[in-house]
Amino acid sequence: MSEQHIYIRYTEDADAAELTAMFKRNRDFFEKHSPKPPEAYYTEEHQLQAILKSKEDRDADKRYSFVICLEEDGRIFGQIGLNFVMRGALQSCMIGYNLDQAYNGRGYATEAVKRVAQYAFDELKFHRIVGEASPSNPGSIRVLEKAGFHKEGISRSNVKINGVWEDHQVLALINPSEEI
Repeated sequence: MSEQHIYIRYTEDADAAELTAMFKRNRDFFEKHSPKPPEAYYTEEHQLQAILKSKEDRDADKRYSFVICLEEDGRIFGQIGLNFVMRGALQSCMIGYNLDQAYNGRGYATEAVKRVAQYAFDELKFHRIVGEASPSNPGSIRVLEKAGFHKEGISRSNVKINGVWEDHQVLALINPSEEI
């Protein structure tokens, strides 16, 4: 259903204002399941610097940052990235994403994860992508499962969110062209 309604692209300098507005709009929603960022995170200058850093990281094969956009008007309503790039014998990365709360439940996050995973396997030649989500965020776990990720276990006391160390469900997707 959502396949024809979204597209993914690398972040650009001009995205800073729109990303800032999205993060401000969704601040409480995002901070329920993710570590609280510093106050500066919610400024356009911080977002611009993050975009510039993401370009450096992409050129260095360390991290890949994308925005999720509506096809009809190009509006940014989410962000997705491949982080913690490990090459050599691992050829792996971790996927992370957030979606404007107003767009949840429409299959957009799942579609974005599928598209970025395909890009990661076909273009970036990763073998494995890991995703993690708090058990208190079952929607995020469902997104990964619908995108083909399989549960592998629980990372105990993994991430400090709102002052509490929380467990995270670990899921992974193996490059289908390399599965044994």
